[in-house]
Amino acid sequence: MQPGNPNPAQQPINNNMTMSIVAIFLFWPLAIPAIINASKVNPLLQQGDYAGAQAAAAESKKWSKWAIIVGAVWLAIVLVCCLAGGLAGMMSDTSSSY
Repeated sequence: MQPGNPNPAQQPINNNMTMSIVAIFLFWPLAIPAIINASKVNPLLQQGDYAGAQAAAAESKKWSKWAIIVGAVWLAIVLVCCLAGGLAGMMSDTSSSY
């Protein structure tokens, strides 16, 4: 270690903020903890808490992935239901006598 440099250079940590913001459009209840954890990464790095910053980044990534997965599954279910309803409506007998 060189004098005047108390801490060796640490690897930068990806705070996953971009993925958290994308996740909020898919399933916001799980994306909120992701954004909160992502916003903790840089202040923890500035305080010198490298392990805490890594933990916050890992939590952010975990919540973002869950939000994206749940949101994508929900979107697929809605799409299938809409298509099935539309096809059922087209297939039904629409000629009714009044």
